[in-house]
Amino acid sequence: MVSVVAVTHVNEQLALGLNADDAARLKAAIDFVQAPYLNRVLPTGQDAMAFSAGVVATLAGLKTDVDTRIAGMLFELVALDESLSAQIEPRFGKEIADMVSGIRQLMRLHEGANFLQTAGKSGQAAASQLETLRKMTLAMATDMRVVLVRLASRLTTLRFFSERKLENETTLRYARESFDLYAPLANRLGIWQLKWEMEDLSFRFTDPASYKQVAKMLEERRAERESFVDASINQLKEALARDGVRADVFGRPKHLYSIWSKMQGKSLDFSRLHDVRAFRVIVDDVKTCYTVLSIVHDIWTPIPEEFDDYIARPKPNGYKSLHTVVEADDGRTLEVQIRTKKMHRFAEYGVAAHWRYKEGGTASLDQAYDEKIAWLRQLLNWKSEMVDVVVGADGAEGAEGANDADNANRQWVQQIKAASINDRIYVLTPQARVIELPKGSTSIDFAYYLHSDIGHRCRGAKINGVMVPLNTPLKNGQTVEIITAKGEAAASGLAGPSRDWLSEDYTASPRTRSKIRAWFNAIEEAETLARGRSALDKTLQREGKTSVNLDDLSHKLGFQKLEELLLAAGNERLSMRLVEQALHADEAGRNAAVNPDEAVLPRKSKASSVTQGAKSGVLVLGTTGLLTQMASCCKPAPPDPIVGFITRGKGISIHRTSCKNFSQMVLRAPERMVQTTWGDQPADTVYPVDVFVQALDRQGLLRDISDIFLREKINVIGVSTRSSKGQAFMSFTGEISSTEQLQRALTIIREVKGVLEVRRS
Repeated sequence: MVSVVAVTHVNEQLALGLNADDAARLKAAIDFVQAPYLNRVLPTGQDAMAFSAGVVATLAGLKTDVDTRIAGMLFELVALDESLSAQIEPRFGKEIADMVSGIRQLMRLHEGANFLQTAGKSGQAAASQLETLRKMTLAMATDMRVVLVRLASRLTTLRFFSERKLENETTLRYARESFDLYAPLANRLGIWQLKWEMEDLSFRFTDPASYKQVAKMLEERRAERESFVDASINQLKEALARDGVRADVFGRPKHLYSIWSKMQGKSLDFSRLHDVRAFRVIVDDVKTCYTVLSIVHDIWTPIPEEFDDYIARPKPNGYKSLHTVVEADDGRTLEVQIRTKKMHRFAEYGVAAHWRYKEGGTASLDQAYDEKIAWLRQLLNWKSEMVDVVVGADGAEGAEGANDADNANRQWVQQIKAASINDRIYVLTPQARVIELPKGSTSIDFAYYLHSDIGHRCRGAKINGVMVPLNTPLKNGQTVEIITAKGEAAASGLAGPSRDWLSEDYTASPRTRSKIRAWFNAIEEAETLARGRSALDKTLQREGKTSVNLDDLSHKLGFQKLEELLLAAGNERLSMRLVEQALHADEAGRNAAVNPDEAVLPRKSKASSVTQGAKSGVLVLGTTGLLTQMASCCKPAPPDPIVGFITRGKGISIHRTSCKNFSQMVLRAPERMVQTTWGDQPADTVYPVDVFVQALDRQGLLRDISDIFLREKINVIGVSTRSSKGQAFMSFTGEISSTEQLQRALTIIREVKGVLEVRRS
């Protein structure tokens, strides 16, 4: 636990780089929280004061402004004492109160977004969802300083877990989240100190065996390695002093996770890692870099293939430095990096390593987003450079320097507050899936993003559990639930989009409006086909030509497909007189070719089949009169659950909802699915169905089954049988008025001697 006295001792560290007035403001914040934080423990087990002091110490190391540090000290107050949170704005101002509110919102992100569904998992879907979560985190922070506090708070918690050596589900969850969400954010913002430490601590919890393995490798040689590096640094310093070269030489910290990643990525043994023993040389100018390189190569033997001149040939991300690996007299290797102070600041705090490269290329390519990330990194880098230039390396500053620092600091604060990460918003489904949408999107855009059918049937929306108008603009972090038309509502004709949705008042996404237009176009085409089919049927009935081959008729009239003929007839671009002429053009020749013995007998049944043009009684979104056809793959019949699929030119095909073919078609074109239901069934209409029978083969089996169909008044229009190894396999196509009629027949067939299986196909 951090006591009041302990916090007083670290005030100097927490106020690092602040002027006297700002340091006094920070002390006032510390004094304000000491009483409510005293003996209070956070859900993670951390002492509230120790945690807050740790967050501010990390922010001080990042050289943030005083408002950011005060917000870092206060934000846990909201969770611990709601009554005191109301005092934040009167005491510290609206800007800090807004930052505290933003920090709390990000603190709740890992609770609202179902992070564990994707954390630690691989695959394109998981990578895409993690990238959307990262974008959402930045987009939710209207003030980018909020993100800095969130990163500092997460690192402070990981340090606590590590110090206490806690290993449980909580530490694993925090580590995975840090690995996949917060370390990449620190990376793309160029805050390497936080990224590296966060990765090492997360590595300890997510893969303890590998962590201990690498730590043991380092520990076994630690004393020897440090002694060797120290001796090498002293040897180089003496050589530089003899040549009058001013330089800072220091050892570089070793990051366990980066060592492990290099070993795994390049399939290297630990002994082949040259940068385990390493140091850096920081000089004033580029010329001195090459002078130092020459001195290094004079002292030790260079390994030519391990030399890289990133000053003459910078990396694509702008990184500059000289890298060389040399060999000491005893054969041990040593990596030396040489760079100017400016290059070093750029590498440590700026845009030194391209974040897409560091994240393994998992992020989607988005140039505009990259440019805004680069701008944020430049702001953070400029803040660091500004402090170094104005205050100086020794931390001393005069009155004039203090004024310059204050002015520069205010300018930086205004720019970082105004930095907007992108023009997208990020909202959650009720299942906590993060959805990325254009800024200004509404619930309708959200619904169509999920699925075209959900968009078509959208009738209302809830935002954070509250009903709102459909044209309400969405905001970052909201949970959106879509209310859809179902059952009777869909059948009554209420389902389907409104033409009002095509206006920008209701939808922000061109993709959404395109789907809505496609729905209306499909309905209009279906209506046109229905009108054309009706006109053609009437003409055929009037001329007594109902059995004519319609595909042949289409070709005679100059159309490649029947659908083209129906569309022309529906749009009244084709005169029915032309159809009549085509029907009678070669009537004599066709009659002469018919063999009277092969004439088709008239149907004895008065019922008419939907395959012969009879009305099916199907309602499409509550509407009658649209051109529909019963799918031959599953042959639906009332009261089967059915659904429609808009075909290209053949109207709407009606399938059973269990149809496998339909499932495949919807995967390819989900926007062409429409809701259908059975309406009032026309009298004397029958529907074809397929029945499969497997039985022990015997004489009279086919007759017995056919008699059952006859007694149940099911007209059989097709039979196929085959025998194999003493068993008969028979397929019947019969015409029924409802599935109840079919079920009665199947029940009776099961009782027939020798029948092993009977089912509807």
